Amino acid sequence: MQNYIFDNTKDTSVKDFEIIDDLITTLKTRFTTYGYQQVRTSTFEYYDLYTSITGTVNKDEMIKVIDPSGNVLVMRPDVTIPITRMTALDKYKSSDESRLYYVLDVFRQSQNEHKERTQAGIEYFGENSPESDAEVIMLAIHTLKDLGFKNFKIEIGHAGFFKELIEHVQLSQHELEQLQTYIQSKNIAEIEPFLKTLTVEPTVRSAIEAIPLLYGDPIMVIQKAKQVIQNENMQLKLQNLIDVFDVLHAYGVEDYVVMDLGLINNMNYYSGIIFQGYVEDFGKPVLMGGRYNNLAEQFSDEVPAIGFAFEIDYLFQAMKQQYSPLQEKTLVDFIVYYDTEKQSEALFTAYRLREDGYNVLTYSTGNRAKAQIPETTIQYKKSLNLLIYENKEIQFQDSNELLQLIQDPKEDA
Repeated sequence: MQNYIFDNTKDTSVKDFEIIDDLITTLKTRFTTYGYQQVRTSTFEYYDLYTSITGTVNKDEMIKVIDPSGNVLVMRPDVTIPITRMTALDKYKSSDESRLYYVLDVFRQSQNEHKERTQAGIEYFGENSPESDAEVIMLAIHTLKDLGFKNFKIEIGHAGFFKELIEHVQLSQHELEQLQTYIQSKNIAEIEPFLKTLTVEPTVRSAIEAIPLLYGDPIMVIQKAKQVIQNENMQLKLQNLIDVFDVLHAYGVEDYVVMDLGLINNMNYYSGIIFQGYVEDFGKPVLMGGRYNNLAEQFSDEVPAIGFAFEIDYLFQAMKQQYSPLQEKTLVDFIVYYDTEKQSEALFTAYRLREDGYNVLTYSTGNRAKAQIPETTIQYKKSLNLLIYENKEIQFQDSNELLQLIQDPKEDA
């Protein structure tokens, strides 16, 4: 019997968990500075929620369970859909704008990926403008900089540009998916012979063949894109991209941006700007997002929205690969050793240090071998008290003097 849930390859060491916890804290702090508030959704959702919404997760990827009443449930395969439902059905909304963030696990049945993945993302409801699009992308850039990444790019495209181009091309679902695969992988060698098997006007065919090449410097891509526009709607989509890039330029982050009009996301509910983020020397996108103005309509409401999600595991792997400073966190600041006669004094000192925010371990002298000695240790011996700091031994009388020494350690005259 296949094991669908248990996946011990995702287990992390204590040190890794500390790094991931710091990483998530950094994300949450930055999200908050842009006005976002944390929410959560249920781990289990009704299967019908996802099957009834168009453009959602492939049903074969959903991990299904049956509750005692016989209802088919799925373990949360996506966060955007339940948060959109929650926002659309909220009868007590205090304003037309809502800024929400989450740190939640998503579950999908996949051959090559972990079944359980942690995502940290934001959803911005209530405004549809180039300024709001750019601000969300700016938040993604700001957060990657907070995490210590220096070389990264946000690839920006538009979900509607390609859709408008093939709107009047007669394609079966299979043919459309095949073409999208070629474009997404920039497989130019396969696109041309594939299109020759279809009935496509020459000008449209040339435009489709050009799509994978519309990648790189935004100014250059914009100029080339103007040459493949087939109708007014494509012009509007391109203008939307231009307007968003202008705002990002005003933020001063244009060097982190590339444009990709061949960017296609598997979530078909995206309707406008779409984007993904890559860091240097890491081949998978660490974040993905986009605008999905029409999703709330499937819950009988009209709420324009845009959002993105970081893949925590990918961020962690990329940080380890690039030796991020977050990995250098010291788990223990002090170890306090004490002889039996000094137990009370030593434990009181440990209490005061922990009150000041230090990480402290305590051991009786006989258990010294169990501890890994950090740079700084405190020893309460029967005859004297020592602070050992940078290979210096400094005597002190009591915890008050010790705390003063820690603030300004120096040799005892």
